[in-house]
Amino acid sequence: MDRTTILTELKKVIAPYTEDKTMLDGITEDTDLIKDLKINSANLVDIIIDAESQYNIEIDFDSAEKMYLIGNCIDIISDKVNQSA
Repeated sequence: MDRTTILTELKKVIAPYTEDKTMLDGITEDTDLIKDLKINSANLVDIIIDAESQYNIEIDFDSAEKMYLIGNCIDIISDKVNQSA
């Protein structure tokens, strides 16, 4: 699964937790979920749970702590998907 595909799907996972939906159009790998998209830490946990469900993976605590930048999220999801394949 390539990075662009993961990014596109990740936007759908993040959308319900983003107040300003127009921000989703400008997401890059440097976008910070908390600072740029104004997602609170409780919703960040929900996003991780939703990503686990979406990709049928398990994200461990150490990996979850790194999921604050979109690029980090893509890296972790990609690694987990490739491990389970």
